[in-house]
Amino acid sequence: MQSEPETVCNVAISFDRCKITSVTCSCGNKDIFYCAHVVALSLYRIRKPDQVKLHLPISETLFQMNRDQLQKFVQYLITVHHTEVLPTAQKLADEILSQNSEINQVHGAPDPTAGASIDDENCWHLDEEQVQEQVKLFLSQGGYHGSGKQLNLLFAKVREMLKMRDSNGARMLTLITEQFMADPRLSLWRQQGTTMTDKYRQLWDELGALWMCIVLNPHCKLEQKVSWLTQLRKWNGMDVCPWEDGNHGNELPNLTNALPQGANANQENLGQCKTLEYQHLPAHKFLEEGESYLTLAVEVALIGLGQQRIMPDGLYAQEKVCRNEEQLISKLQEIELDDTLVKIFRKQAVFLLEGGPYSGLGEVIHRESVPMHTFAKYLFTSLLPHDAELAYKTALRAMRLLVLESTAPSGDLSRPHHIASVVPNRYPRWFTLSHIESQQCELASTMLTAAKGDVRRLETVLESIQKNIHSSSHIFKLAQDAFKIATLMDSLPDITLLKVSLELGLQVFSSFVVIIIEERDFLQCW
Repeated sequence: MQSEPETVCNVAISFDRCKITSVTCSCGNKDIFYCAHVVALSLYRIRKPDQVKLHLPISETLFQMNRDQLQKFVQYLITVHHTEVLPTAQKLADEILSQNSEINQVHGAPDPTAGASIDDENCWHLDEEQVQEQVKLFLSQGGYHGSGKQLNLLFAKVREMLKMRDSNGARMLTLITEQFMADPRLSLWRQQGTTMTDKYRQLWDELGALWMCIVLNPHCKLEQKVSWLTQLRKWNGMDVCPWEDGNHGNELPNLTNALPQGANANQENLGQCKTLEYQHLPAHKFLEEGESYLTLAVEVALIGLGQQRIMPDGLYAQEKVCRNEEQLISKLQEIELDDTLVKIFRKQAVFLLEGGPYSGLGEVIHRESVPMHTFAKYLFTSLLPHDAELAYKTALRAMRLLVLESTAPSGDLSRPHHIASVVPNRYPRWFTLSHIESQQCELASTMLTAAKGDVRRLETVLESIQKNIHSSSHIFKLAQDAFKIATLMDSLPDITLLKVSLELGLQVFSSFVVIIIEERDFLQCW
């Protein structure tokens, strides 16, 4: 800056096989990242390599000197830096002249300018002490003064390191995790039985996601994985280690604002998406003809979304299941489907419908399996212009919500890849049930809208609604939706949709009548 006096900084950078392995700078700035002076010198070395004179290792230069040259070299070195090196030089001289000294028991002498051996591990310079201090400082601020943003920047740095296959990624994440585990608030929350803050939970989620990236890295060595597994088990065994659901207390946070509800959810997200253009990048090695990184990414996402999985027990874990599903679908919605991707969608939809116990859209699923309403709605809208029959078959299969059923279908037990649902006589504690039912309602509404004018499909969707939706408020909403769709201003009324609206309205009315009669009988008996 012009207002600041010009200062001269002494910078030293050590390289080893195209990596900066250590840095020092006299500016005194302490940070996780390199100071501006180190960056400037690095750029100078990259852009003007001819201006930086290369020297042989100092041990080679000393080897070429005779006795008089060696004595002159040492004396001049001491003269120039006598206040700094004279005590060390005197001490080394005394040890060398002593035959029994430790220094004389070692052959040769170290040479910091010679670099490491080819077999030695080389990695980018990382100031571990500074990483620990910075994370400790951010955590102590409790999410204030932008500390959460700074921690997310650290997480982004770890992701960047993993992308570049920098071994410091795991080192840096280990240091971050150690500071998280040492946070005194963990013990305090556990003793008081109170919940963590939402921001703090999100940081722990990101921490866990990064560890999954590290342990699943196909390029790491077996001994590294064993070491990480040992460390993770050690942390997991500590009393202060947070539970997966992030909740040590009995408080139940309000999920209404935490998860997107109703018809506005995606907007029985899109507005935030950045306009990105995805392209097929061919990868000839190990791939079949016509496959690309994009087709593989989409197929893996569809497999993951359609996989049958049991709803976890914890409140926060259940919320995270819904949130992660919607985030992944939001990413998929950014991709414009072409003929190649439509084939992938068709293939996966068929696999999921016939997939047996591994599929959440299989004929028979566990009673407490995570519902497929949100995913099925995305599949339905994607497949509808290309294969309407498959789209409806997928959506209708996903309408079920077995957790609210007193009995579950037994399925075709003659087929060996199908499993029967285990139906205990109880209702599990699903904290996100209201959100799940709203997604079920959105799926049904989407099918009603698409089926306008098709008598057969409207009757099929109506039967599915009457069978699977148990909430009177959602049935009433669907009756309203059907009426609105049937009486649009720019077209004649759809008689079949009006009948659907009437049927659903009567179902709601009859359920209220039953409740009133039951209450009256109870009061009379009382």
